Amino acid sequence: MLWSMIAIALGFAGIAVLGILAVRVFAEVRRLARQVEATSGRIQRAAEDLERAAVPLASQMHEAGRD
Repeated sequence: MLWSMIAIALGFAGIAVLGILAVRVFAEVRRLARQVEATSGRIQRAAEDLERAAVPLASQMHEAGRD
């Protein structure tokens, strides 16, 4: 009887530890997702800035090619 109670207690403790670790992983995944979202936005803005800067340069190169 004692061994079965110990086994049940250890099983419960194991499941509790796994639950705590799952909550920590979930929190870290949410934090990572927020960082990825912020970084994606920054990359998108940088790409738009690069595109806006490239248009006049491409126009100048097109004009220089005609000469």
